[in-house]
Amino acid sequence: MKPLARYASLNNYVELAHSAGLDPARMIRDAGLDPAGLGLQDRWVPASAIATLLENSATASGRDDFGIALAGLRRFSNLGPLSLVIREEPDVRSAVKMLVRYQHMYNEALRTRIGENGGITTLRVELDVGVPGDFPQSIDLAVGVLHQLLKGFLGRTWRPLSVSFTRPAPHDPAAHRRMFGTEVLFAERFDGISLYTKDLDAPNAMSDPLLRPYTRKILEGVDAREDVTTSSRVRDLIELLLPTGRCSAEQVARSLGVDRRTVHRQLAAEGHTFSSVLDSTRAELASHMVGNTRYSLTEVSELLGFSSPANFSRWFRKQFGHSPSRWRSGTTEGRSPAPE
Repeated sequence: MKPLARYASLNNYVELAHSAGLDPARMIRDAGLDPAGLGLQDRWVPASAIATLLENSATASGRDDFGIALAGLRRFSNLGPLSLVIREEPDVRSAVKMLVRYQHMYNEALRTRIGENGGITTLRVELDVGVPGDFPQSIDLAVGVLHQLLKGFLGRTWRPLSVSFTRPAPHDPAAHRRMFGTEVLFAERFDGISLYTKDLDAPNAMSDPLLRPYTRKILEGVDAREDVTTSSRVRDLIELLLPTGRCSAEQVARSLGVDRRTVHRQLAAEGHTFSSVLDSTRAELASHMVGNTRYSLTEVSELLGFSSPANFSRWFRKQFGHSPSRWRSGTTEGRSPAPE
């Protein structure tokens, strides 16, 4: 299946797009994503869509440094719960290894490999979004974020030995040079950062040994498995596709890079069907949206992908035993909906 990435991969995208003279909502929709999804940082979407968005943004803005600029806006906290764990590791080496080990928690398309030889360490960044093509902006972003994290541990004055990119040199490499503050090489054999191995052995000044046992427990409550279930992938894509009116098993399969039969077979192996995952996802969303008067019931019907309010009402009554209007009446009055 095609690798997925969390919407958190696009942190600060809206601000940068505005500053580059772009309409971020239109750019996001054109890439097949939902602008409202940026508020749901943990939702999974196809990594290829995020990569396409960055390439389109660079082209539309005329900024070949779009990915580097986005990396410059990132903060350590953008890694979410993982950032709390990493910052309490005792030294830079263990922090980097922790980052590499759990990288799949926020982006399945990225792999960082660590190589040490003769006192030099190389951190190689690899990207596979599941579709053919070159995505230099995504690579720039990934290498830039890794560099920002290393500076967080080693201090603002720290500089790597060199930074390498397989991409051709941009028309103006000034942004790359400003960010890395060292030799930046293009058209190289790999994407990544080279540094002295001794830098990895430096103590982590942010670490508090007394907090380390507690932060490690954070991982126990986070899905740290590399084998993300098919049903969880399908659920995330259903949430993404429902408001578009194009939520179907075929569309979900295309987004995952497989055929419909494969999706049905893998769901069956987990004890699910596409219809059961669709209904449970809709039910979870409906229970919140119907109880929230921000949306009219007609809008809720549309956001959940129903062809008409009448179809939505029949489905809702079957799921909850009440009409949507009766459910809303009960929840807004602070009581359970009365039986019909």
